Amino acid sequence: MRPEFSRFPRAEGPTSAPRDRPSTCDHGGVTKVTTPRVRESRTAFVLSGGGNQGVSQVGMLRALLERGIRPDVVVGTSVGALNGAVVATLPEIHQIDHLEEVWTRLTSEAIFPGGTLRRAWNLLRRDDHLIPNSGMRALIENALVPDAFSDLAVPLRVVTADLDSGSEMVFASGPLRPALLASSALPGIFPPVPHGGGTLVDGAVVNLVPISHALAGPVDRIFVLDVSDPMGERPLRSPLDVVVRAMAISRDQRFDLELQWVPPDVELVVLPPPPDDREFFDFGGGRPLIDQAMALAHRALDDHELRPNRQRLRRWWRRRA
Repeated sequence: MRPEFSRFPRAEGPTSAPRDRPSTCDHGGVTKVTTPRVRESRTAFVLSGGGNQGVSQVGMLRALLERGIRPDVVVGTSVGALNGAVVATLPEIHQIDHLEEVWTRLTSEAIFPGGTLRRAWNLLRRDDHLIPNSGMRALIENALVPDAFSDLAVPLRVVTADLDSGSEMVFASGPLRPALLASSALPGIFPPVPHGGGTLVDGAVVNLVPISHALAGPVDRIFVLDVSDPMGERPLRSPLDVVVRAMAISRDQRFDLELQWVPPDVELVVLPPPPDDREFFDFGGGRPLIDQAMALAHRALDDHELRPNRQRLRRWWRRRA
């Protein structure tokens, strides 16, 4: 089956019956008024990239599901695509339990196998990557996501970048795991992934926080799980730090544009991440970050629900960015 993707996506989003208008009918001179049904809000989850900081999205997802907030569509890039695929498989708490177990057992060696000599050898022989993606393949397997987009309970859009055309490619159908592998293929670190007619790398190269793709279908509210590292807050201690810093520059330039595309009648809620000063190769200490992220998410959601004008959250978020 050929995967469905879009360079300028028009993927179908969540659907819901339109609001019913009040109607009347005459039964022997007695007029009966039919009460209109109230349409439930159509909800999108948007999960950013962020490498090892993706562990905090586990706590954010738990907070949302604990409050009965479930997505009608999920959009993810890089590590956010993987976390998003898990919740799109089945948006239930036990899925988040499994995702937490995957993250808390993760090690640097599992994701970046081979050691320094292997990386140096790959560099000397002029290969297109420093580290094999076997660790990422194993991570996707352990996440227990289905083989195909069609087997997900909730529609999912996975953002990737195509090295051949320089464009953004968003997958919404076909094989799921190659799209996830491509979306997390850090350029120069992991090998590019041939898929869907392109040579694909990490979606964060072109769109680190893909809010706009949540608007490809009808949506009333968007919850953004942004764990991407703000530019300039970490020292550059490794080649991976340089790659992520470059993506942060792109993120800062693209993010304002993404926010401008959100219509004023769409609720936008950005959940704050906890402080995370670990090196990008460090996957330890995940559980405290999950707990902190969940507490911060609950606090932000409480604050949001108390606001008389919920659209003010957009301006509140800009002040904190």
